[in-house]
Amino acid sequence: MNSETTVFSSFSDILTHYQKKECFSPKIFEICKGFYEAYRQVLKHLGRHESDYLDVCANHMQYIEKQIVTPYQFEPYHHAIRDPDYYQFGIDCISGLVDQETSTVGGKENLEKIVEYLKKGENVIFFANHQIEADPQCLAILLRDLAPELAKETIYIAGDRVVSDPLAVPFSIGLNLLCIYSKKYFTIHPEERESKQLHNKRAMQQLSEVLKEGGRSVFLAPSGGRDRKNDQGELEVHPFDQQSIEMFRLTAKKSGVKTHFFPLMLKTHCIMPPPESIQVELGETRHTEGGAIHATFCDEVDMDQFEKAGIKDKHEIRRLRAEEFWQQVAKAHNSTPN
Repeated sequence: MNSETTVFSSFSDILTHYQKKECFSPKIFEICKGFYEAYRQVLKHLGRHESDYLDVCANHMQYIEKQIVTPYQFEPYHHAIRDPDYYQFGIDCISGLVDQETSTVGGKENLEKIVEYLKKGENVIFFANHQIEADPQCLAILLRDLAPELAKETIYIAGDRVVSDPLAVPFSIGLNLLCIYSKKYFTIHPEERESKQLHNKRAMQQLSEVLKEGGRSVFLAPSGGRDRKNDQGELEVHPFDQQSIEMFRLTAKKSGVKTHFFPLMLKTHCIMPPPESIQVELGETRHTEGGAIHATFCDEVDMDQFEKAGIKDKHEIRRLRAEEFWQQVAKAHNSTPN
């Protein structure tokens, strides 16, 4: 619940309240305003009452203010903060935008296998596509009645944007995160390349130690970014990076604990579509259309299948592995209704 004593009667009241605060730059405030104006329209379209989501909006604005004034510093391996319950806040916020009656979960038989593997103390790594910043919250909403602990305890691989942007940080704090800098930004700030590579190395070492505990699940988007629409206006699943998949395969192998690898398809684009082009600087506009969201737990991939088939070239094997994961996800994505 919002800890401020101010009583708000509408999103407009909340926005007016925070507009007066000096810590909110005009840019950040306009992003907040645009998002919650769109949020209100989605609530109306879905037949929901704005009053039921006032606490969500007020809490978000309060968390943003806190992040601006005193930025939270994420460790390479961030343990979820649940007091206050940032995890539930994220679910509550995104739930207002989701048409849950038409949302779906596919591959439930694979989901059951995953839950059993984790119960036995074995690890599971998901190689998934990535569509919006709030993909973890969407997954939690979809699994709320099927496997709530899976979404809650999964370790999500996070890029630097979601742990530094004031609007995104409140959603990230409630998750277990392994914070890794994306390679595509190394060339933008070459002076930071060495320190970021060292950070990534420490993060992967910590992940190896965590996987040794067993019974852990990890979510990685090996595309390195969010899916976007092509020139024809069609939403595409971006290709998966074979080096990222190989790095996590080797890390899992090093742990000594049996690890299972599953492709995971997410279709969440309507909840918070990314900008049409990739933005380097923080402070992207947030828009929401709301609607149904979907996930499919695709078939487990045998990481040794290509060696068993007699293929010797390690580069070709890595390419084929990445292609296998991507093809399953792309097929599920293309066969799932919007």
